[in-house]
Amino acid sequence: MTNPLPILSLLETRVLGVLAEKQRTVPDSYPLTLNSLVSGCNQKSSRDPVMEASEAEVQAALDNLRSLSLTMESSGGRASRYAHNIEKVLHIPSQSLALLTMLMLRGPQTAGELRISCDRLHKFADISSVESFLTELSERTAGALVVELPRQPGARENRWMHLLSGEPVIEVSVSRSPVTGADVTVGEIAALKANVAKLEDEVQDLRQQLAWLCGELGVSLEQGNDQ
Repeated sequence: MTNPLPILSLLETRVLGVLAEKQRTVPDSYPLTLNSLVSGCNQKSSRDPVMEASEAEVQAALDNLRSLSLTMESSGGRASRYAHNIEKVLHIPSQSLALLTMLMLRGPQTAGELRISCDRLHKFADISSVESFLTELSERTAGALVVELPRQPGARENRWMHLLSGEPVIEVSVSRSPVTGADVTVGEIAALKANVAKLEDEVQDLRQQLAWLCGELGVSLEQGNDQ
């Protein structure tokens, strides 16, 4: 389970996750400015845990990631912009990057949840495909990047988590009351949550695209909304 990289902080993995996510979901505004990156790190939807990072903290995280060649800075325009270099440094395909991105942004998830949450980054054909890439990430000779967690009481599937921030701390969950046939299944709840998160992501991305467009036109977002 040895990680090929130094142990990254929660904020550093959040920065990487945001860069990888926005590369696919808002390509017109990628690479990201520091301001956009801070907003993505502190996003309230589709983030676990929710953070309140300052510009200085995000900049410090970027600097450390750049020393590891995981991020790159480009100049030009009105502000410096930042991009990730995860695939080249870790030597992983885009499918694996999509899974790693969602684990960095949303915490431990089952293969089924990952298939839904990755939908805008990569469309996996089925859960077996997701599990295949997860297994590959967990058995890398260069060092495992994900690990399968012990099944929680009452759960039907095991969850997976990334190892970029070190070995997981296994939490003991309190057992739940038995589910009756009239209740919604755990899988249905997870699917609903993932679909809601997907819609929230799309709204957030539209807001970022509007902010970028207003910036290109030289008007404030408030002025753009009033017109």
